[in-house]
Amino acid sequence: MIDINRYTLKNGLRIVHHYDPDTKIVVVNMLYKVGAKNDTPGKTGYAHLLEHLMFEGTTKVPDFDEVLQRVGGENNAYTSQDITNYYEILPYQNVETAFWLESDRMVNLCITEENLSVQRNVVAEEFKQRILNRDYADASAIYRKLAYKKHPYRIITIGDKLSHIYDAKLSDVKDYYQKYYAPNNAILSVVGNITFSECIRLSEKWFGDIEPQQIDTSPLPHEPAQRKARMKRVCRNVPSSNIYKVYHMVSRHHKDYPCFDLISDILSTGKSSRLNHELVQNKKIFSMVDAAITGSVDSGLLIVVGRLAPDVNMEEADKALSAEIAKLSSERVTKRELEKVVNKFESNFLFENIGANELAANIAYYEMLDSDINEEVDKYRKVTPQQIMEVAKNYLKPSNSTTLYYQAEEKV
Repeated sequence: MIDINRYTLKNGLRIVHHYDPDTKIVVVNMLYKVGAKNDTPGKTGYAHLLEHLMFEGTTKVPDFDEVLQRVGGENNAYTSQDITNYYEILPYQNVETAFWLESDRMVNLCITEENLSVQRNVVAEEFKQRILNRDYADASAIYRKLAYKKHPYRIITIGDKLSHIYDAKLSDVKDYYQKYYAPNNAILSVVGNITFSECIRLSEKWFGDIEPQQIDTSPLPHEPAQRKARMKRVCRNVPSSNIYKVYHMVSRHHKDYPCFDLISDILSTGKSSRLNHELVQNKKIFSMVDAAITGSVDSGLLIVVGRLAPDVNMEEADKALSAEIAKLSSERVTKRELEKVVNKFESNFLFENIGANELAANIAYYEMLDSDINEEVDKYRKVTPQQIMEVAKNYLKPSNSTTLYYQAEEKV
């Protein structure tokens, strides 16, 4: 059981806190409820670009990192489809520095033509390295656009095109910052050697006077149900061919969400998993298989990928992969099979919440979901073999599938 304290400032900033007197550090984590899904068509990648700009300093603190390093702290951030998350880790006696820095850049971020130009180039280089110059890296961008027709999840977090990054205007980036960076659109989580009363005191001191903003809560475009299988083939200069099978799944709040997570593990986690045992070890159709869910707040994707073994035909591999996935719809998984993946989830979940940094991020995320982190394992324990089969019948069907043949170019 993770003891969590909660408090909300008058300006709407939600605070979650966990006290650990046995550590010498405190993690201050600021989650903003804005991610790539909030980017505007034709102006994609702004959530991620702004994450970079948040380290460029403010009108009061020109060098964010230098101030934090001076008190023995470190920091980082990440952007997803749904959120942008920032954190500082520092000695408990210097924790107020993190409250000051986070409150300062919530309102005083200095976005200039100069630092925007610098970060445009940094992000553009990241785009090239991560998407354009790595084997298989553009697969996600391809199958997302194929699977989603309306919802902004169809665009990867870093952006749709390099030109969107290079064309980002100062006025647009400033508007984005003003639009989403506000106390009533954020969750502050604090974990470590700091009491709840001290956490409230510092929160009131540094964030209490910040004015709330009018947050755009317009609904995102609704993704219509997929009624027909979709397929695309691309050729790339890669060592081996991959096949991707992608299925629409439920949202993070849906009762069936744990089923999809467990299905991905049943299919591919460990040597004894279904796809590994049957298609890698026995039939040797693939040299590698994996399955995962996107974990999105809105309706996400279950993704199965296989790397073809030498001299295996793509259509043959697709047929074998589809047949194994289809078995989940016609045959109940065994109790032992289900118990194994549930136990694995539980151990991973407990392990990832041992570290203060991970725990701070997780309790902020669950607060955003209005969900109790302490109830998560029970949701997985309650999943039955019958539920797994019903979910597979309803979702892991050809009409709900998107297939990408990522073909290796023939060597001359």
